[in-house]
Amino acid sequence: MTTLLIIAVAGLAAQLVDGGLGMGFGVTSTTMLIALAGLTPAAASAVVHTAELGTTLVSGISHTRFGNVDWKTVAAIGIPGAIGSFAGATVLSKLSMASAKPLMSLILALIGLNLMLRFARGLTKRKAGDTPHSKAFLGGLGLFGGFVDAAGGGGWGPVTTSTLMAAGRSEPRRIVGTVNTAEFLVTAAATAGFAIGMWEDLTANLAAVLALLAGGMIAAPLAAWLVTRMNPILLGGFVGSLILALNLPVVLAAVGLDQNLWVVRVLVLAIGAILSWRGAVTARANSRAASEKEGSERVTIVDASEPAVAARA
Repeated sequence: MTTLLIIAVAGLAAQLVDGGLGMGFGVTSTTMLIALAGLTPAAASAVVHTAELGTTLVSGISHTRFGNVDWKTVAAIGIPGAIGSFAGATVLSKLSMASAKPLMSLILALIGLNLMLRFARGLTKRKAGDTPHSKAFLGGLGLFGGFVDAAGGGGWGPVTTSTLMAAGRSEPRRIVGTVNTAEFLVTAAATAGFAIGMWEDLTANLAAVLALLAGGMIAAPLAAWLVTRMNPILLGGFVGSLILALNLPVVLAAVGLDQNLWVVRVLVLAIGAILSWRGAVTARANSRAASEKEGSERVTIVDASEPAVAARA
């Protein structure tokens, strides 16, 4: 019962992160399931992806109703993503515990580092470009993102959403809606891979799936409320730092660097706090500069129209 409560708390915390950032449910919950509940890497990823079958389906339907989905992009990125996630689940389910834990920790540590550095730069708004992404680009991104998502227990959002946002060729709401809708294909393929490779373990952890899903459902309305009050840059930087701090020592221990790992954790959290604060300051400055520019452009338009008004008078 204690373990199930821990898993439910992991689902609650992961949903709060996902609600604030639009990504991070898988990587956050997987890290917590391994670190706090003691699940094996394969079992943690299987539990997370099975629970996500419900959340990604509901998310996709919701985004479709609000017109946030580009179905051509869903197919272009989602089908290769499903292939990659099935391969990742198959690889992870075949690895021994000794090999799987360092591999997953390495993937999670890299995702955490990516989040920490990304939010250190601050979130900037980009205008959508005119040129769409090529199918080869979307296919490669989906394949890589799907493999990382299944093999690392999460990462579809941090890999694909971050890349597409940085490219700036579509509206942010369309990117989030399209990626979240495509994630259902990725999640379903990963779950199928785990079901084939470790059916008995998956059925044995069915209670954990329900606990994770329950925690996420409880947190969903709270996350929707908190997202209007939380600073997403500080939250993203903190989450990335925490994921890196929990997983980097595992990687270092696997290569023989197992001395004073607590120092590594403290340094990562300290550096992450500094970078997160820097990102928040940068974002505030960018937002202020954008507002001033928009204001000056409005003044210019008004001034340019005055002679015409005077002439008509």
